[in-house]
Amino acid sequence: MNYPQKHHQDNNISHMVEVIKTYPLATVISVVNNRPFITHLPLIYREENCKLIGHIDIYNPQAELLKEDHEVTIIFSGPQCYISPSIYATTQLPTWNYIKVHLKGTVKAIESKEALKESLITMTVFLEQPDHNYVLEPDNPIMARNLDYIKMFEITITHWEGKFKLSQDKKPQDMANARAELVRANQESIRKFLDRIF
Repeated sequence: MNYPQKHHQDNNISHMVEVIKTYPLATVISVVNNRPFITHLPLIYREENCKLIGHIDIYNPQAELLKEDHEVTIIFSGPQCYISPSIYATTQLPTWNYIKVHLKGTVKAIESKEALKESLITMTVFLEQPDHNYVLEPDNPIMARNLDYIKMFEITITHWEGKFKLSQDKKPQDMANARAELVRANQESIRKFLDRIF
């Protein structure tokens, strides 16, 4: 369906960083000889150097592409949903609201086992917030046994693009209604979806 609504770009980096922190599971895309390699991995944004850190299984075919300054494209996906005209205070057409962050960058492998261990611990601390119910200890024997099977990589971001399609071209009340619907629809659709598949 084509809808006569603008696709709003938001190149405010702080907004995009907020998406990355809240929805860290990224789609990581590498291309070799016109063949795409795609993996879904959590990536952690490092504030101090504005880079992304991730880990990949050595047996994943994309692991060989996540080094040596290869180019990579990353997509982070925020909330999204269909917006029915019925929620607006004015007459509108159906649309779809969503938040996406598209990044391009170059990637290098981090070979240090100590750096890998430290980053696994740091990522766990980040993902366990705010309650920190689990702590990955430095001497964890399962982690120690698996270090040889995990590759760590660092992405230097070269291009940022935020796509925030949130009914910004509507009147304030309609924007507020669309925001409320995005919250409601995401909470409800997750429950119904999980009820169907589990």
